[in-house]
Amino acid sequence: MSSRSSAISSTIASGRLAPTRLRQAGLVLIGSLLLAVSAQISIPMWPVPLTLELYAIFLIGAFYGWRLGAVTIAAWLLQGALGLPVFAHGTGGLASFTGPTAGYLLSFPLVGALASLAAVRSGQAFRPLRVFTLLWLAGVVCLLAGWAWLSTLMGAKAAWAAGFVPFLLCDAIKAALATATLAVWHSRKPQRPELR
Repeated sequence: MSSRSSAISSTIASGRLAPTRLRQAGLVLIGSLLLAVSAQISIPMWPVPLTLELYAIFLIGAFYGWRLGAVTIAAWLLQGALGLPVFAHGTGGLASFTGPTAGYLLSFPLVGALASLAAVRSGQAFRPLRVFTLLWLAGVVCLLAGWAWLSTLMGAKAAWAAGFVPFLLCDAIKAALATATLAVWHSRKPQRPELR
């Protein structure tokens, strides 16, 4: 790994990105593309599909930090609102923000910001249980937001049964996958020698 790519990797992993607008715009573009692709990997469920968006959001939050992560996720939501087919099953448009998925979608920038707490900062040891717990709790926030919106469409009890409970285990699996991804990243990241 070159010293330049090593420097970029370490700034991304530490959540401290260089303040160049061009680099940030590139990262937003890459992150929104990752979200668009992850949204297409889905299992049809009712009333909302099971997708890999949350896994991507966990990683964007952890790697980009809370500010750039939230901006990236918001940019992806804007792309969808403008009609680009970036949501599950190639959908997009304002209807996505009034249908069953609206609560989940609108919570994603906050979830990404919360996921940034799982980032391993320079000098910290990687603690898988801590990272997994933080990511899974961020996922629970998403589920609660989704449930709150679904409750207005189908009632609280039905929304709980259809839009919260079935996804708890799925979100735990996504949090575990993201934790494993971060563990691999952390293990391969060049270690800086400690000054004594």
